[in-house]
Amino acid sequence: MPFIEVTLAEGRSPERLRALISALTEVTAQTIVVPKSNIRVVLREVPKTHYAAGDETIAERDAG
Repeated sequence: MPFIEVTLAEGRSPERLRALISALTEVTAQTIVVPKSNIRVVLREVPKTHYAAGDETIAERDAG
């Protein structure tokens, strides 16, 4: 049973998050040939102040 976990910065619309779930499910089902009903997807949204790259948070980058 495939389990897909995605961590992303908060701020996307419910429609975009739903589209991501559908796309991940579809590509996984096609790629490893499993029923969609066996695929689990978890999206974890974190505050932009808690997500950083290169010692700069997304909130800092957006403010800069």
